[in-house]
Amino acid sequence: MDELARRQVASIAEVVEVTGTAGMPVWLRGGWAMDFQLGAVTRPHLDVDWYCWRDDADRLAALLLARGWLPDPRMPVETQLDLVVGDVEVSFAYLGRDRAGRPTVGGGSWAGAPLPAGMLDAPSGRIGTLTVPTISVAAQIEFKQMYPV
Repeated sequence: MDELARRQVASIAEVVEVTGTAGMPVWLRGGWAMDFQLGAVTRPHLDVDWYCWRDDADRLAALLLARGWLPDPRMPVETQLDLVVGDVEVSFAYLGRDRAGRPTVGGGSWAGAPLPAGMLDAPSGRIGTLTVPTISVAAQIEFKQMYPV
């Protein structure tokens, strides 16, 4: 694992610690989620992608900003929370809920659109001793297939 990956894993551990203490659920998504489901770092990653409930985003930002994270001024806040710490970039895409409590897109032009069934029901992933909530592998694949749309 290279040095950037070590710092990214440290940021993942920090997010898990902060959100766990605050009772705020988050789910790893993207390449790091796949690596945690596989149990090993499989490739270099540009950033760390998460999901959080839109209602928790302001509190989450405040907790991480108090620990030295900074807002990423390049990114719009309507669709996700983007923060940096050193050379580590993290994003928290917002989740909403429909009337039945199922997860939906939580912000931006697709707000309210349904997300894949069972997406948040995956077992946690693990690399070494670090265990992290992730979205389901099936949802990851569905997103990759839908990406051009």
